[in-house]
Amino acid sequence: MRLVTVRLQSQATLAQAMRRLGLTEEEVDSGYGLVLIDPGQGLYGLRVAEDAARRIDPAAGGGSYSDPRIEPFGPPD
Repeated sequence: MRLVTVRLQSQATLAQAMRRLGLTEEEVDSGYGLVLIDPGQGLYGLRVAEDAARRIDPAAGGGSYSDPRIEPFGPPD
């Protein structure tokens, strides 16, 4: 999965973001949802499949970012 950003109106929904970016339900992590990043700019983030992230037009309002898994370093205490 990758994180992507999109510019939308305030109080936007995941469905609106999916329509704007041309994504299907299978390509989006609905559990992650749509996260407001910058209210002043109307910038939201969502997680999408790798191939879907490559198709998204940057003019939609943002970019595509890696989403590495965060794990503890070393053995558990």
